[in-house]
Amino acid sequence: MELRPDDQAVVDLGGIRKEISIALVADVRVGDYVIVHVGHAIGTIDPEEAERTLALFAEMALLASPAGVSP
Repeated sequence: MELRPDDQAVVDLGGIRKEISIALVADVRVGDYVIVHVGHAIGTIDPEEAERTLALFAEMALLASPAGVSP
C-alpha cells in the first residue's frame, strides 16, 4: 500500500494497482491488509487471515479456469 494525501492510498489488487479512499479506516499503515469495497477501504484484516483468503481466491480461480489450468 502506498499512502497518499487526503485519505487516499494505492493498493495492489491481484497485480492491479488501484487508488482507494482510506477515510473510513483509522490508523492504516503501509503493509496493512485492508478489505476494499467499491473503492473504499472498509476494514483491516490480520496478515494470517489475509494470506488464507488470498490462497482461497487463487484456488477458486484455478478451479474456474478451463481444464483447471492456472492462467
